[in-house]
Amino acid sequence: MRERSDKRVEASIIVGGWTVFGLFFASQSYLGQVYRGRDASWAQALVVWMPCALSWALLTPGMIWLARRFPFRCAGWPRALAVHLLAAAGCSSFALACYLLVRQLLLWAAPAVASSPPVASFKHLLIGEFHTGVVIYFSVVGISYTLDYYRKFRERELRAAQLESQLAQAQLDALRKQLQPHFLFNTLNTVSILMDEDTRAAREMLVRLSDLLRASLDRARGHEVTLRQELEFIEGYLEIERTRFQDRLTVTVDAEPATLNARVPDLILQPIVENAIRHGVAPRAAAGRIEIRAERLNGSLHLQVRDDGAGLPAGPGASGRHGGLGIANTRARLAQLYGADHGFEMRNAPGGGLCVDITIPFRAEAQPSPNGGESDGGPGRDG
Repeated sequence: MRERSDKRVEASIIVGGWTVFGLFFASQSYLGQVYRGRDASWAQALVVWMPCALSWALLTPGMIWLARRFPFRCAGWPRALAVHLLAAAGCSSFALACYLLVRQLLLWAAPAVASSPPVASFKHLLIGEFHTGVVIYFSVVGISYTLDYYRKFRERELRAAQLESQLAQAQLDALRKQLQPHFLFNTLNTVSILMDEDTRAAREMLVRLSDLLRASLDRARGHEVTLRQELEFIEGYLEIERTRFQDRLTVTVDAEPATLNARVPDLILQPIVENAIRHGVAPRAAAGRIEIRAERLNGSLHLQVRDDGAGLPAGPGASGRHGGLGIANTRARLAQLYGADHGFEMRNAPGGGLCVDITIPFRAEAQPSPNGGESDGGPGRDG
């Protein structure tokens, strides 16, 4: 089907191009007659030149075939040149014969034409216009080569883009496969700690972990989810952590309703929240607080996770040592998905604690509401 469509497009281009050719030379002939003060007829000029253009249009598929069958390559260029010279001579002679035939048949009443024998007229045309036909032939061959090279270039470009997309997809898959075991092992480590302290709490945590892993696998089809889905996943993860920390962990979620349908990378917040719990809450006996914010700013989605812990240690490279695999993985995924169109910053927050800011392009996904319309989401919530 696609090949048939391509042939129709090629035929349309050939007919259209030679129609323009015929109109151009018909207008040139007509204006020349007018300039010389002779009786000029636009219809007569068209009648002579359009069949000439049609003859070249009929020859063009053969010229294109010869151009592809005998390309000018380093090894076989003498043979190709000989073939094309013979073809150019034949095409030029054929087009001139068609031109003469049409002129003899349709302009027989003109005295100059009537008094000239066909053989003499053809000889006169051949001497005066033969080289023009050869130039036309090689022009068509050159255009054919140009279009073929352009098409092959576009195909190579498309294949390169597809390969690049497949590579990026594979890299994202690898990063996510690193992240899921990382999250699982850390949670199981928490369960093993609780086994000695509170068996019932450990059992409840395993049940919640099972539900959370099921949800994670269910949404593993794509690399982006809505912010609403991401926050629901975070809520499930926090339920596990609350089992461990009890009243020591307070989490506040403040997401603008308009941001809940925004597309975000799957599991983008979990390693950041886990990092905040690990470094901001776990090392101290006092209660800790984590704030998760989401807002839309100038066409971008701004996500922020802030804790009230000790913040970044002093010294160069402190943020890299503070984050570990989860933060490094998050940075790599953002770079892979958004390139230069994202921002990621870890900094000490005013008043103490660590603040992680993420900025990505805002792309919303419409969510159907229960009444059949579209919903922009609900208000933020506290945990």
